[in-house]
Amino acid sequence: MRGIEALNGIVWGPMGLGLLFGTGLLLTVRTGGFQLRRWGYWMRHTLGALLTDRSVTAHTAREEQAISQFQSLCTALASTIGTGNLVGVATAILSGGAGAVFWMWVMALLGMMTSFAENVLGVYYRRKNEKGEWSGGAMYYLTDGLGAKKGCNTLGKVLAVLFACFCILASFGIGNMSQINSIAGNMNAAFHTPYLVTGVALMVVTALIVLGGLKRVAAVTEKLVPLMALFYIVGAVVIVVLHAGNIPAAFRAIFRGAFNLQAAGGGTLGYGISQSLTWGFKRGAFSNEAGLGSAVMVNSSANVKEPVQQGMWGVFEVFADTIVVCTLTALVILTTGVVDIESGSVLAGVQDNALVGQAFTAAFGSFGPKFIAISLLFFAYSTVLGWSHYGTKAVEYLFGQKGTRVYKVIFVGMVVVGATMKLGLAWDLSDTFNGLMMIPNLLAVLALSGTVVQITKNYLDRKVNGKDIPPMWSVFAEYQKAEEAEAAEEAKQAREAEALAELEILGGHAVNE
Repeated sequence: MRGIEALNGIVWGPMGLGLLFGTGLLLTVRTGGFQLRRWGYWMRHTLGALLTDRSVTAHTAREEQAISQFQSLCTALASTIGTGNLVGVATAILSGGAGAVFWMWVMALLGMMTSFAENVLGVYYRRKNEKGEWSGGAMYYLTDGLGAKKGCNTLGKVLAVLFACFCILASFGIGNMSQINSIAGNMNAAFHTPYLVTGVALMVVTALIVLGGLKRVAAVTEKLVPLMALFYIVGAVVIVVLHAGNIPAAFRAIFRGAFNLQAAGGGTLGYGISQSLTWGFKRGAFSNEAGLGSAVMVNSSANVKEPVQQGMWGVFEVFADTIVVCTLTALVILTTGVVDIESGSVLAGVQDNALVGQAFTAAFGSFGPKFIAISLLFFAYSTVLGWSHYGTKAVEYLFGQKGTRVYKVIFVGMVVVGATMKLGLAWDLSDTFNGLMMIPNLLAVLALSGTVVQITKNYLDRKVNGKDIPPMWSVFAEYQKAEEAEAAEEAKQAREAEALAELEILGGHAVNE
């Protein structure tokens, strides 16, 4: 146990968090602050596209093995919007004071570019498996990106294998048993549902979804994620509005706590600004998973040609997860009076392990715990679905398609185990494996940051500056040529459809005359 704690102290200590911060900062500088300077552009091509571009949400053909951009977004958000958005924010405030929220924002701002780079590299280095599905992720840009650099061939392959192994182990821990255990505990507390009943019910549902493959997972998440996000956001907004008079004080506490030397938690849990910064960074990273290399595995499966297009969805994912959902959770905690916003200490009669539930109870009465139980059911279970795909892709990289069938059966079986076992150690191990995934992934992102900059410049030159230059869509010549041929055919069909529409209009005018 002490060994695990020591390892966590390394991977999630100054070295790991410094690597995470430094990677995001480097990418921000090298792309000219893309997430800030191009704010309107990436918003139009993500959130705006959901409302105006049918191709973003339209389902792919049955024979096509890719999923839509909206489905990839929802599946990625399914794994990132989870217990970290509720419990993680509470922990950050209790341990680092209100100022920790500010540093969560900072980590999110930099994490936007880390997530952007991961998705760009994921699409650029992805391959097709024997079923014709796109397979991408850190394993592939470690092998074919970092591994292609002089003297790094063996290093890239070794790091890719390590990443895949850590990902599989994390999928059973943070991606399955820990989440299911949280659901079972909350359902028992709120509705007196037996742990085993919850476990068996969720195991059956998980089997029906996960064994059906990515398309079925994506079909469920595209319905579940918007529903769960809307459910929680509406509830949180209602509470914040009811306590609107406390909002200015909450923001003052956030900014004051981020930079002063006042101890958090009444002096028992924090050490001033260092604790505020550390806990903000740590929980921000846990919440949005930028830098872990997880979400890129589903984003690489989207039916998109442009790596930068999928990169912008990565920016939006971090924004939605941390800037929107985590901020709302923080405001619920800080405005309802369950925490002393001056000291960060929990007020008398409030249990720190159920802080968010207590905040909702203060506003909604007896419905508060039920609201949180339902929210956690949505949040945690969607995380299970997202991580089932990540683990599947890691197994595929190591053992091929045949290995994925065995993995999925084991993953489904672990659901009922997670519902009925004590998981103190599992949580610690989950933190460890998540951190160990992060290190090889970030090393690859840093080494390939020049490639990210080059692809981004190529995209902006073509799409914004109107330059007639060849696109950079894939590192593999055969995929590049195939994508270009497909794009040319799509352009031809669009021109023909436009010409036919014009003829029909002219024919209608002639009849009228």
